[in-house]
Amino acid sequence: MKNLLTDIAGVSVGHADDARLASGVTAILFDQPAVASIDVRGGGPGTRDATLLEPENTVETIDGFALSGGSAFGLDSGSGIQAWLAGQGRGFKIGNAVIPLVPGAIVFDLINGGDKNWGRFPPYRDLGYAAAANAGKDFALGSVGAGLGATTANFKGGLGSASAQTPGGVTVAALAVVNAVGSVTVGDGPWFWAAPFEEHGEFGGRGLPASFTPEMKAMRIKGAVSATSMQNTTLAVIVTDAILTKPQAKRLAMIAQTGFARAIYPVHAPLDGDVVFAAATGAKPIDPLAGLTELGMLGANVIARAIARGVYEAKALPFAGALPDWKSKFGQARITR
Repeated sequence: MKNLLTDIAGVSVGHADDARLASGVTAILFDQPAVASIDVRGGGPGTRDATLLEPENTVETIDGFALSGGSAFGLDSGSGIQAWLAGQGRGFKIGNAVIPLVPGAIVFDLINGGDKNWGRFPPYRDLGYAAAANAGKDFALGSVGAGLGATTANFKGGLGSASAQTPGGVTVAALAVVNAVGSVTVGDGPWFWAAPFEEHGEFGGRGLPASFTPEMKAMRIKGAVSATSMQNTTLAVIVTDAILTKPQAKRLAMIAQTGFARAIYPVHAPLDGDVVFAAATGAKPIDPLAGLTELGMLGANVIARAIARGVYEAKALPFAGALPDWKSKFGQARITR
């Protein structure tokens, strides 16, 4: 177990990003088609092929996910990932046609200081292709891929991942792109809201403050009510090696979305686009009631941990006025209370 999404057999992850652009793409690919669904809680989502993931619709499996910066321009990233998969002969087969199915979602990072004057066409299709070509079992966290340009209310955001196993040996893992309107830390201190779920000091081991003051619980959001408060959205992909139906994958996404509330304060705001994709590779049977409940419980935990890791591992953008990263302010040594 590497504490990554790729702890699920048959899953690979790749990044492509552009430092000048201050944006990028993350591709999540499946060796074999995976059952998938979606849960959307944010008030301002940007998605690609989300409707086909609803349980009442026909398509059961997909070939990958596209996560991207660039707001609506970033939806082009799915076309690049789709093109790479098509070149490998992977996709949904209808007669002689092969159509890779790559749902996706985007975060808003258009005014983070990067150069978005890209000319006639945005670069996200090419970044998507490169991310798919780069996919493997090991991948970086923090300011990479779709998390390169991400921010939160008070610290640089980024991309995180985490994994866990049930006592019965079923694995569940998550990858999150953290670009929330709210804060992932308690106040402006070093503590993460997700601290109760941390394992092995994976985001600094600071625990929680000895007490919570009114100032710690005050609302911190980007730009208050100004236009900059639109620079939002947290995306998560949760994958398990359990055997799930499409409705069960939907329920897993719904339960696991509670991990957002454990890690971000406030969350699911009108200008957040919070989305959880859930997928199952179908290797291990589970009980449809207690087993799915347990999987959702752990899924919420790994999403919370992935969100905290995304901020913990991030590095500040090299632009004037850029938000600080967590490590530059607090280092990595544990605070003693």
